[in-house]
Amino acid sequence: MQVTGKVVVVTGGANGIGKALCEAFHKAGAAKVVVADMDAANARAVAATVDGAAFKCDVAQEKDISHVIEETERQFGSIELFCSNAGIGGGFDPMSVNAGGASDEPWQRSWAIHVMAHVYAARHLIPRMKARGGGYFLNTISAAGLLSQVGSPAYSTTKHAAVGFAENLAISHKAHNIRVSILCPQGVDTNMLRSIPKGPQSGDGDLTPEQVAKDVLAGLEQETFLILPHPQVLGYMRKKTENYDRWIGGMAKIQAKMRDDFGK
Repeated sequence: MQVTGKVVVVTGGANGIGKALCEAFHKAGAAKVVVADMDAANARAVAATVDGAAFKCDVAQEKDISHVIEETERQFGSIELFCSNAGIGGGFDPMSVNAGGASDEPWQRSWAIHVMAHVYAARHLIPRMKARGGGYFLNTISAAGLLSQVGSPAYSTTKHAAVGFAENLAISHKAHNIRVSILCPQGVDTNMLRSIPKGPQSGDGDLTPEQVAKDVLAGLEQETFLILPHPQVLGYMRKKTENYDRWIGGMAKIQAKMRDDFGK
């Protein structure tokens, strides 16, 4: 897929990877880039730099996503690429006292943003895309959805679920010319990464958001389902599936080191 001349929506577009995606799509010649974010002020600032449009949007709310889709298509035309990019890094507990956590709140918030936001986008766009012969979804997930996230069961679990939904989205609608890519980086130098405790993703080649956006453009051009800005993740995936018990043991050692470091 080439984004030239396309109408593109990016959720979580006010900062980090989302902001870099908006800028990259604009430079690549997108007809209109729509920046959707809870941070309305920064969304407007990004939109101003890419000759785009901005909407305040909480992706955990189906009505907000529906509104962004409806208004974008009413004002600018058919959405040909929807980037479900918004994410949070909450629920981290380096000590991992109890994988079940102490309350439902981190689980519910992570589920709403990391899973249901993708579901809502598909629910409202699939009928439109089918009617006009195709479309494209880019879902920002994480290498945590392929591997795991030591110290955050809620993050890891919901990111795994997001991969599962994207697979089903791609399988169900390939015949309708609807394509899907998932973006699964490790550490990216964003406010979210800096706000969470250091884990195995730290120090393994942190990338800039701009580099990730460049990899996204290449992945979209090739219509690759799995976009891995950190190529080493593929090797980690292979080691995981080759010997699950050995992999669990290795991750448990990382967890033990985190407990030791944060328990001092």
